Amino acid sequence: MADSLTDVARALSVSPATLRRWVAEGIVPLRDGEWTPAALAQARIVARMRARGHSLAQLRGAAKQGRLAYGYLEDLFGDEGGGAPRTLEEAVEETGMEAELIRRIWAAAGFPAASLEALSDDDVALLRSLGTVLDSGLPLVAFLQIVRVYGQALAQIADAEVKLFHLFVHEPMIRDGAPVLEMAEELSGLASELLPLSGPIMESLHTRLLRHFLEQDVVGHLELVADDAQLGRMRVAICFADLAGYTRLTEEVGEEEALEVVERFVEQVTETLPDDARVIKTIGDEVMVVGTDLGALVDWAVGFQALQTERPLPRIGLHAGSVLYRDGDYYGRAVNLASRVAARATGGEVLVTREVRAVAGRHLAFQPIGEVKLKGFDEATELFLARSAAGR
Repeated sequence: MADSLTDVARALSVSPATLRRWVAEGIVPLRDGEWTPAALAQARIVARMRARGHSLAQLRGAAKQGRLAYGYLEDLFGDEGGGAPRTLEEAVEETGMEAELIRRIWAAAGFPAASLEALSDDDVALLRSLGTVLDSGLPLVAFLQIVRVYGQALAQIADAEVKLFHLFVHEPMIRDGAPVLEMAEELSGLASELLPLSGPIMESLHTRLLRHFLEQDVVGHLELVADDAQLGRMRVAICFADLAGYTRLTEEVGEEEALEVVERFVEQVTETLPDDARVIKTIGDEVMVVGTDLGALVDWAVGFQALQTERPLPRIGLHAGSVLYRDGDYYGRAVNLASRVAARATGGEVLVTREVRAVAGRHLAFQPIGEVKLKGFDEATELFLARSAAGR
């Protein structure tokens, strides 16, 4: 905490007169005239917003509502890595890595290129760690994909942490009319307790999930990759599922209620999948699932549909084939075909290709629906309606 108004002004590169004005207008509230960490953090945010052209009237309104109270978060990260900023050239000397390699790693992680000219101690330490991984013998193409997956996944995590904290903690305080300084201090206390837990939690989740995939998937993936001559390809079962009539549902019940329906649907899919299958991504109400056991996945699809009783009913399409694996996702003709098969189904149906029918168990029945011309494919595809043999 700064000792005086002059110290604060010097730290923020503003004049003491400017600080007095901010305090007098209530833009930066003090507690008994003292510069608390929360007040200093808010002043830092105000200085930055003023530099970006925001008017005092705008900042006065935001401060009154408590919308600047999140400034305390910056104090939780210390001095941003410490030490004097280093340029890319200095990082090259310290890490022994080539400049172009550092640029590729930085881009793969999702960091802006401009930040390479102001690298912190933590940034250089990160580069050293990444260099050690690369020196261990991991091929560059695989290494860059791992960095890209880490960057994308952690960006989503960090974005969700900030937005959810704001929506479900900060905004309720604003609506309740909590005093600004009390709001800032309460938020600061909560965040300072939660932030140290994020690293251990993510490490534990990662270890547990890694163990799961090693136990469930490694042997199957190795066998499937060996089926193809091309590096980076594997044979998998692909399933797409979405909710028939979701757009109409949104119009009828509104976005929030429709979103709750989608969330329940995705949760049901995730919780009931076979051990070897997982949700790769969701796009709106559509879910993409990939697994190594085609028979188990088609069994799941038929069983999942049999349990659905509420509209909108899911529609599911399955195919199996060789795919390209890149950055944690799957690409290629087989993926596109599975997506088109699902789009051809109606609510409550499971449509599959001949490749799926050929390996499915006899406890399932397959009704041919003929050769169908699917969008984006020149040749017609033979499709079958899958259901339980006991229910036909």
